[in-house]
Amino acid sequence: MSKDELSAQVRKHVTFNDQGLVTVVVQDINTKTVLMVAYMNDTALARTLSTGRAWYWSRSRQEYWRKGDTSGHIQIVHSVHYDCDGDALLLIVEQVGVACHLGQYSCFDTGQLELR
Repeated sequence: MSKDELSAQVRKHVTFNDQGLVTVVVQDINTKTVLMVAYMNDTALARTLSTGRAWYWSRSRQEYWRKGDTSGHIQIVHSVHYDCDGDALLLIVEQVGVACHLGQYSCFDTGQLELR
């Protein structure tokens, strides 16, 4: 099996949507901060599991991207968890540098909505 193929064992736990994607929530192993939300298809997940670096599928660019290849802000994956339905993944990562493409540590540092 190549690094781009998911094993049957992994595939039975992950449910991809109609576009062949699964939502990924990324959390820092040290701070527990939610860093970002992204998407993976089966190849991106297989690459992540086989390399220990976070790979994603860009819906806007329609291409794979490994976090940090252009910015240097890499994500070293410590574990990958699936939810009870298998339609979302949680990546626990060591974040090197910032996670947000706008230069912030977390994509959720932008703001907060007020509750009534």
